[in-house]
Amino acid sequence: MNASTTKQLRVLLLGGTADANRLAHALAGAPQIDAVLSYAGRTDNPTPPPIPWRVGGFGGVDGLTDYLRSENIDRVVDATHPFAAQMSAHAVEACRRAGVPLLALERAPWQRVAGDQWIEVDDLAAAAEALGETPRRVFLGIGRMHLKTFAAHPQHAYLVRLVDPPRAALPLPNAQVIVARGPFDRASDRAMLTEFRADCVVAKNAGGHAASAKIEAARDLALPVVMVRRPDVPTRPCVESVAEVMRWLGHDETPTERGV
Repeated sequence: MNASTTKQLRVLLLGGTADANRLAHALAGAPQIDAVLSYAGRTDNPTPPPIPWRVGGFGGVDGLTDYLRSENIDRVVDATHPFAAQMSAHAVEACRRAGVPLLALERAPWQRVAGDQWIEVDDLAAAAEALGETPRRVFLGIGRMHLKTFAAHPQHAYLVRLVDPPRAALPLPNAQVIVARGPFDRASDRAMLTEFRADCVVAKNAGGHAASAKIEAARDLALPVVMVRRPDVPTRPCVESVAEVMRWLGHDETPTERGV
């Protein structure tokens, strides 16, 4: 059977990360794969991918299950953020119901190395408590969705870096905002922390290279990092590279590492 009559593999890519963007570029170069990328819609102006895409939720497990069936999806790749635990759990259950194979593209978490001063906690509420009562100057490397968790601790001065300009006042009474889109580099983050006179960093253990600069900069400056551990998600097959995903999808050529 020639390539023109071979049925394309319908793939749903759950994205929102640099890993998903790199995978989207690899999928665009695979003619035997018909892929669509789904964004959660938390960024105002996502970079348009080289494959068809959609924005927004599916309507829970039932909605995602219906989507998989109505769109004749053959495979699902979960390349969402490691902290998007609800979406990942929904994907596991929806794929089980629809009988669709699922693979997660999940970057390895950061590991403590010499020079790190980590205070590891289980969630953002614990991270806010870990800052203590004494006023501190804190860089919040957590995105905009969970800033309200720190509103109960107004004694601290916060530096917040956001992808999009805030549409309304932040829930923090003493906050400075930087609008910038990653990936970021170690030297620039070191300069940012120094200029702010930060004495602490709060971060979620996202892993990977796109967001690691703040962790490396904190190490350079001997700053403590309140590190939030990853949430639990249901067990599912996981790989760490675009190449492994492409092999799972039946494409053995080494993909070009592009994207952000």
